[in-house]
Amino acid sequence: MTTPLIAADHVWIQRSTSAGQKVILQDVSLALMPGKIMTLIGPNGAGKTTLLKVMLGLIPLSQGTLTRKPNLKIGYMPQKLDINPTLPMTVERLLSLGTTERNSRIQPLIDTCLKEVGAYALKHSRLTILSGGEMQRVMLARALLIAPDLLVLDEPMQGVDVLGQEELYQLIAKIRDNRGCAILLVSHDLHLVMAASDEVVCLNTHVCCSGHPAHVTAAKIIRGPLPARP
Repeated sequence: MTTPLIAADHVWIQRSTSAGQKVILQDVSLALMPGKIMTLIGPNGAGKTTLLKVMLGLIPLSQGTLTRKPNLKIGYMPQKLDINPTLPMTVERLLSLGTTERNSRIQPLIDTCLKEVGAYALKHSRLTILSGGEMQRVMLARALLIAPDLLVLDEPMQGVDVLGQEELYQLIAKIRDNRGCAILLVSHDLHLVMAASDEVVCLNTHVCCSGHPAHVTAAKIIRGPLPARP
């Protein structure tokens, strides 16, 4: 039996506010399997980014359990990277930041990852002149540097036009096929993830439905909150 890379079991996340306890995630259970692409969809405020951070182990649970495969290597691509327009940083410099490899070893790795995402020609370009799609490819290359078992992509299509989104989804699927890594990503557009995802999870603080994209498309989505937490 295949063991999940990460499994959440009846996870609750609550936060104290001036109005009382606010439920951000309620009774969420899911398992991310090796080599699979799982996409989280849902409206703004549904808890998608919070769930990503839960899966990364960055947020303490109010209730429930989270298990992760030992020594799991995770490449993370944030929703957005704010760049100071006066900062003269190149793509190559960004990708070399935070690495512990010697320069002679990191440079070939940077080249390989940039070529893999179709952004090698941007290696010496300043970040401030990149288009939305170019920046996302560079950030994807950065996430690949550690040869991850799991890629976590938070809104990877942000700032990318429709044609570029389709190309980026195809690239993500190709990376999974070539590397065999699992991918967990957030998206607003079920239509575009249909061809790229093995499993779609529809989230609105709780899991409304999950399964193959065709199943989720046909499902009657549950609306409104679940019964109060026991």
